[in-house]
Amino acid sequence: MKKLSAAFDGLKFSEGTMRYAIRMAADDNALLTGVFLESFLYHSFHLFDMVGSQGVSKVKLKHLLEKDKETRLNAASRFQEQCRQIEVECTIHHDKIFALDDLIKESIYSDLMLIGAHETVSNIAETPPTTFVCDFLAEAQCPVMVVPRKYTDIQKVILLYDGSPSSVFAVKMFNYLLPFLRERETEVVYVSQDETHKELPEKQLIREFIRCHYPKADYKILVGNPEDEIISYLKKAELNTMVVMGAYQRGVVSRWFKSSMANKLMQEELSIPLFIAHYR
Repeated sequence: MKKLSAAFDGLKFSEGTMRYAIRMAADDNALLTGVFLESFLYHSFHLFDMVGSQGVSKVKLKHLLEKDKETRLNAASRFQEQCRQIEVECTIHHDKIFALDDLIKESIYSDLMLIGAHETVSNIAETPPTTFVCDFLAEAQCPVMVVPRKYTDIQKVILLYDGSPSSVFAVKMFNYLLPFLRERETEVVYVSQDETHKELPEKQLIREFIRCHYPKADYKILVGNPEDEIISYLKKAELNTMVVMGAYQRGVVSRWFKSSMANKLMQEELSIPLFIAHYR
């Protein structure tokens, strides 16, 4: 049995993250942990909401804090009830101190972490890639699946390959963690920056490796700037597609699957899930 974890902000509960997490856990017969993140400085209300006729009102503050607590508990209850209905074994963690540090710690003890691309765990509105998600990806201790707001059943998998150990490692982790997706339509995508050389790096080795796990996989070789070509290609992809990539490496320099690639894909808001794995 594997352990999957899903990160939630109970004040802005993500239905999309819940549905992806429950589906992944159900299909893989995994334990699913709902990680409900809090911070002692983060609330749904603002300073002016606490002000009464005599200044800051302790009564108003108490009422607002109780309302936030109730909202968070209701979100956790909804998650637990959905897991029960789908017959997914689940646990719930309420992490209440520093959201980022707590989530990084949770990732140490998880096989896979799911998180919404729009999560901020704050009142500050941001567009993807949010500061919180980027900071978490940089320090996550397990592969991460960044998911859109809206759930779509995954019918196709695109494996991004650049010849680096990082991109191959991502495929290995994806195959290990989500084996039930092996039967989906699969495509290996490589971008050549040389018009005269349109072959896969280590062609024999990568085809041999892919054939073992995804024997029906197709190959697509694009030409041009990798970042531009990948984004352009994925914009044409159906919403039921998942992208697998190696990124956010520490101490290893890839030719183009670096943190900026994952950031760029999130920035484009492609509304497709990204499976991101470190290579150490």
